[in-house]
Amino acid sequence: MSVKPTKAMVLAAGLGLRMRPLTDRMPKPLVQVAGRTLLDHVLDKLKDAGASEAVVNVHYLPDQIIDHVAPRKKPRVIVSDERNHVLGTGGGVVKALPLLGDAPFFLVNADTLWIDGVRSNLARLAETFNPARMDILLLMAPTASSIGYEGSGDYAMLPDGALRKRKEHQIVPFVYAGAAIMSPSIFAGAPSGEFSLTKMFDAANEQERLFGLRLDGMWMHVGTPDAVGAAEEAFLESVA
Repeated sequence: MSVKPTKAMVLAAGLGLRMRPLTDRMPKPLVQVAGRTLLDHVLDKLKDAGASEAVVNVHYLPDQIIDHVAPRKKPRVIVSDERNHVLGTGGGVVKALPLLGDAPFFLVNADTLWIDGVRSNLARLAETFNPARMDILLLMAPTASSIGYEGSGDYAMLPDGALRKRKEHQIVPFVYAGAAIMSPSIFAGAPSGEFSLTKMFDAANEQERLFGLRLDGMWMHVGTPDAVGAAEEAFLESVA
């Protein structure tokens, strides 16, 4: 049984320190790649996947993001204002839970960027998510074909999609691409205040309820100003 999420949480509260000097005067989600902000690339994909509401959390230079999303109708954007808090990715979701409801929701980093293959990867996530077997389903990009990523990967993936976390000194073939579907019930015992979503991923992993779906298309790690040019080049090639 698959679930089609209608709500999404978009994480847009980060400081974007590695993106300086671009982020000295603007938040990272408003950095443009191929003529659109990173945030709009994400919101467009959510709209295409059938999400009608997106909760966007803000902290750094929040008014710029609030003004930017104000005219948008699809998905309808609800702002979760964290300007007076430092909550981390996990704490940000906990604060927004009353807005997200009881059903599984999309979770997307505002600064993640990918080019879909034949079909929407978010729609593929929705089709694959099975609440009977999984608490979290992560979109996983193959490290070898990703642009701008030079790390050792995050997880190995079993044939049924079950994920196994990378051990220290190990190199694994998949990196978390910054998009997922999560069941809100996993936050029942979550800490209050600042914490990372990695804590929730690890808890699901221990219970063998953390799964992955291989991204179809091309993922770009836009972590630094230099990476913007490489991402734009890939975008232009994909529409040529």
